[in-house]
Order: sequence, then structure tokens, then C-alpha cells
Amino acid sequence: MASLAVVALGGLIFDDRVLLGAPIWAKPLKFALSFVAYCMTLAWMLTLLPRARRLGWWAGTVVATAGLVEIALITLQAVRGRRSHFNNETPFDAAVFQAMGTTVVVLWLAALVIAVLLLRARILDRPTAWAVRLGSLIAVAGAAIGFLMVTPTPEQLAAGDDPPIVGAHSVGVPDGGPSMAVTGWSTTGGDLRVAHFFGMHALQVIPLLLLVLVTLAPRFPRLRDPRVRLRLTLVASGTYAAVLALLTWQALRGRPLLHPDGTTLAAAAAIALLGLAATWTALRTAPTTQESTS
Repeated sequence: MASLAVVALGGLIFDDRVLLGAPIWAKPLKFALSFVAYCMTLAWMLTLLPRARRLGWWAGTVVATAGLVEIALITLQAVRGRRSHFNNETPFDAAVFQAMGTTVVVLWLAALVIAVLLLRARILDRPTAWAVRLGSLIAVAGAAIGFLMVTPTPEQLAAGDDPPIVGAHSVGVPDGGPSMAVTGWSTTGGDLRVAHFFGMHALQVIPLLLLVLVTLAPRFPRLRDPRVRLRLTLVASGTYAAVLALLTWQALRGRPLLHPDGTTLAAAAAIALLGLAATWTALRTAPTTQESTS
């Protein structure tokens, strides 16, 4: 994936072709970099398993292999100057997209197996245990949002039994319209890729947050207590999951990320206030006797 990212970066520099308003090599580059972060984090998490290491190894290998097939098909379509996702224009394009769909399902199931293994594993450090458990579970939920994208839009259903494009990233507007720089997310309608991206990278964000807490512990005595770090990890995970749900809801309602309506802003404010209150409580409340003996 890292090598392919270099190739895709070269494609961005030397290949000026554009598809749906974006450089043709932008998608392979973004997917390659995302897979680098995802697989490296998953590999580290697998080292924490005290048991079922063989099953974890096989599940991790399936994730890596499925990701390799997925990125190879995306790159193939980029070289051909064709859409990789939702493309049903020719029998070959349809076969490529069907193969991509199969690899995504296989990858998701393998990631789910790893999440279950982490959930059942007895990891001695409880803050680390719950950081990797909840991070992996939220990532699985974020990955599942991709399945919403393959649903035909009303316009595609109205086009007949065999539309050339089946599915979309955007909601309420066609793909390829005005979009944000770098990410390509729609600025005029909902975009399911926002929640998809946010959810999948809980795999990195939540463990990194715990690492920040551990790093700050020598300067802030309250953070030296592992029970406090555990509480803060749980609060962060709950807040992260709530934001994921909000982003998904916002996209399904056809609202762009940068132009939320009043309902979205009210929900975001409620999540922020609850998160801050829970954080304050986690820092202020003394450990209970039950916690001390558990």
C-alpha cells in the first residue's frame, strides 16, 4: 500500500486526467494511505491477543489480502480512466465492481472477527483493552456504512432495470458535483463517505487518545490512576460513536458536512455538552471501593 501510494502520487503529478471533477489518481492514493494506517493499527492490536493468535493471524491476513485485491481493482480502473465504484456501464466494469463488493464483504467479516477476538481477550491493562475493543468495534460500524452506498438512488431506479450507475456516495445530489478539496466530499448534499471515513479511523484515534493520556500522566497526577484513564477512554469512545451516528444521520438527510442545519447543530451541541460533562465527572469523581477491588 505504501509503494502504491508513491505510484499514485506520481500519477497525480504526471497524469492530468479528471473523472467526476477529481484527478483520476486521487482515489487510489487516498485508499492506499487509508489502508496503510488501518492495517498497521490492526497488526499492532493483534499482538495484544493472549489467546486465539492463530485465528487472529488468519483474520488479519484475510483483511490484508482483501485490501490488496480492492486497491488493485481501484487502480486498474484508474489506469483505464473508468469509475471503479458503482460502475455498471459495461459487463467488464460491472464485473470489477462486483468483485470489489465481494472483497469488501470479506474484509468486513474478517475485521468483525478481530473485533470479537479483542472483545473476548483478557488484556491486563484495562484502559488499553477497552481502547482497542471500542476502537475496533466503532471501526467495524464505520466500515458498514459503505454498504449504504450501493443502494440505488431514486433517479437510478427510475432509469429502468439496468442503469449504468448503481449506488452513490452522495445523498440528494449526483456524485461529481461541487466538493471539498482533497477529500472530494460533497458541499451541496449529504455524503456518506464522511461518516465512513470518520468511523473507520476510530481504530487509530481512540488508542492514540489513550497514548496522549499516558504521556500526560507524569505532569497531571490525576491521569496516573489507570481507572481515570479507563473512564476517559470510555467517555471518548461514547462521544466518538455519537458523532459517527450524527454524521451518518446528517448525510442520509442530504445535508452537507460544512452546511449543517439547525437540527444537526443542536444534536452536535448536545453531544459536546454531554461529552464535556462526562469528562469532568470522570476527572472529578474519586475511584470507588468496588473499582479498586475489581
